[in-house]
Amino acid sequence: MYKSLIRPLFFLMDPEKVHHLSFKLIRFFSQIGFGPLFRKMYTLDDKRLQREVFGLKFKNPVGLAAGFDKNAKLFNELSDFGFGFIEIGTVTPKPQDGNPKKRLFRLRADKAIINRMGFNNEGVFEAVEQLKKDHKVLIGGNIGKNKVTPNELAAKDYLICFDALFELVDYFVVNVSSPNTPGLRELQDKEPLTALLNVLKKENTKLAKKLNLKEKPILLKIAPDLTDAQLLDIIWIVNNTAIDGVIATNTTVDREDLKSTELLVDEKGGLSGKPLTKRSTEVIRFLAERSNKAFPIIGVGGIHSPEDAIEKLAAGADLLQLWTGFVYEGPGLVKKINKAILKKYEVQS
Repeated sequence: MYKSLIRPLFFLMDPEKVHHLSFKLIRFFSQIGFGPLFRKMYTLDDKRLQREVFGLKFKNPVGLAAGFDKNAKLFNELSDFGFGFIEIGTVTPKPQDGNPKKRLFRLRADKAIINRMGFNNEGVFEAVEQLKKDHKVLIGGNIGKNKVTPNELAAKDYLICFDALFELVDYFVVNVSSPNTPGLRELQDKEPLTALLNVLKKENTKLAKKLNLKEKPILLKIAPDLTDAQLLDIIWIVNNTAIDGVIATNTTVDREDLKSTELLVDEKGGLSGKPLTKRSTEVIRFLAERSNKAFPIIGVGGIHSPEDAIEKLAAGADLLQLWTGFVYEGPGLVKKINKAILKKYEVQS
């Protein structure tokens, strides 16, 4: 039904407008009692799907990546579609509009999306209010800096978000890899990234002690465009700062071998979707092999089928996230992936 009816209608409209419309529809149908039906249709409950990663127990390994529920307004409703965890954000200390519209583009021939949203969000304190609701699912908090904040002061922005969300999310993601905030990717360099993560680790210990809580897992989200030498730096940084894992990968600025029109391909921003499948898997495999699986990896990028998901798990991913695949393939993809994981589990048992 999704591919034959809903998606064709959605794809007639502007992508950003569709995003807001889909939010309204999901909220509306959940409010009138469709939540149990969604859960019956899209959720697969099986203890064999459970994963314990960086000290958290996930009911299944398939999550929703950041960027879909930026302001933490729909995480409980989205969990009815079978996700094992939801990542909110990216949030910044102050609200910001993001980049000028039009800033979201479908590359249908490539099953891809280009976005240059620019961390548009209502600010971390609006997310805080939303997250005070009971959670039906594990929540990750993806944090960033405001566009107007210079890189030398970036740590202050990340600390504001970290402090505000500490008691409300289950893990943190440090986003320094979006291509849509000028200069942000410079924070991926060895020296500034090590400094930033050490600041957050210190704050983690301080807050946990002050509030008598466990420290929260801190993950780093990296770009797929890093060289092998830069990826080796990432391994060194993760090990030396003792953060808890890596999310591989964010969107790419690469535009090679695309089938869509030149007009679309030339749009600035980060590319996600099917063209990213191979590269994100390569990055996962590189990190897993070169680190001797020293830390957990969440695999994201171009997962459009159960086969894509299994490939990432085989490459070394411990958990998975969807975004563009969820848009193109529909909510049924989550259950299909979990079924494939169970089938693989049965074969290996």
